[in-house]
Amino acid sequence: MLERLDWGGDGLRWMYGVKIAFVAATIWFLRNNYDELRSASMPRRKDWLIVIAAGAGVFVAWINLGAAWMVVGTPTGFDPRGVQGIDWELVAVRLTGAALIVPVMEELFWRSFLLRWLEKADFLAVDPARVGLKAFAITAVFFAFEHNLWLAGLLAAVVYAGLYMRTRNLWSPVIAHGVTNAMLGCWIVATGNWIYW
Repeated sequence: MLERLDWGGDGLRWMYGVKIAFVAATIWFLRNNYDELRSASMPRRKDWLIVIAAGAGVFVAWINLGAAWMVVGTPTGFDPRGVQGIDWELVAVRLTGAALIVPVMEELFWRSFLLRWLEKADFLAVDPARVGLKAFAITAVFFAFEHNLWLAGLLAAVVYAGLYMRTRNLWSPVIAHGVTNAMLGCWIVATGNWIYW
């Protein structure tokens, strides 16, 4: 729509930053409503290694599950290069959004809400460890097809939901998701595989 209004080029490149700022502001404004993030402590010490390893494992899978049959649609990616090279401010905004904001937003929706809501309408009363196979599978499939790399998305959904159910702590999938996205962002910048962004 903005391109049709002749607002393109560099202005459009900053739309991701605008979206991330809006999401971050919304999360902050509604922060008192997220009981799981407010009242839950960080993962237990014994879970940290599992959480970080899970996030790293999803990253490794993500960059290796790109065969044609594992992709839906045509990924557009995000290329921060301009006429003067890489725009490091854009890269910083993209990495910050992907590693810090997106994991909170997506885990609140996909795991805290949808996974448990599919189990029972009063989702806040559902113990994550008690989520059934039907809710687990539906959420995983929906999450998979939200991404162009559907198989990698499916694996990520299974791993993040599994962490949530095992630890009963929403911070576990949030942190793992953040590790995945941070590693992916650094890998993209290092290798120039912009299509993954």
